[in-house]
Amino acid sequence: MVNKKDDTDEDEFALFRQEMRDATRIRQNRLIHNTPKPVAKAIRQKIMDDEYQGETFSDMFSPETVGNEEYLEYRGPGIQHKLFGKLRNGKVHIEAELDLHGMTIAKAEPSLSEFLEFCQQQQIRCVRIIHGKGWGSRDNKPVLKSKLNHWLRQSAIVLAFCSATVDDGGTGALYVLLKRLFQE
Repeated sequence: MVNKKDDTDEDEFALFRQEMRDATRIRQNRLIHNTPKPVAKAIRQKIMDDEYQGETFSDMFSPETVGNEEYLEYRGPGIQHKLFGKLRNGKVHIEAELDLHGMTIAKAEPSLSEFLEFCQQQQIRCVRIIHGKGWGSRDNKPVLKSKLNHWLRQSAIVLAFCSATVDDGGTGALYVLLKRLFQE
């Protein structure tokens, strides 16, 4: 006895092959989405060196120099593993950005201090700070990156930080999680 199901399957395969004879094979195994990446809002304020009385950072001891491609990470007490994991993977919404790339330490410190205070007043929770990798500095050492690593650990506003994902600047930028300011 002949199985009718096998005959039907063979007919369908033959029909499929005939319909697909002019098709060209795609050599790619991943789907590419052409969705635009979200644009981070740049927030910059004018620096008023004489009038500004905000947070200052201690330089009592020289921070250890970190490498150009070194991954930075700091997690303050009480930060949940899940939240820190989201921060590390770039899954926390970035609400503001500060670009210190190319600045001197004298300009970067007050800019950072003002930016952090402004973000806390505006109830901003997560920011990206771009510091660069230091390839253009003297001796190709990441001066700003090392200072930021030191300064952010001192700030009472900063809960956690880590190097950004490759899409957001990699080891040339940081995601920073900020403490919310509770107003009564």
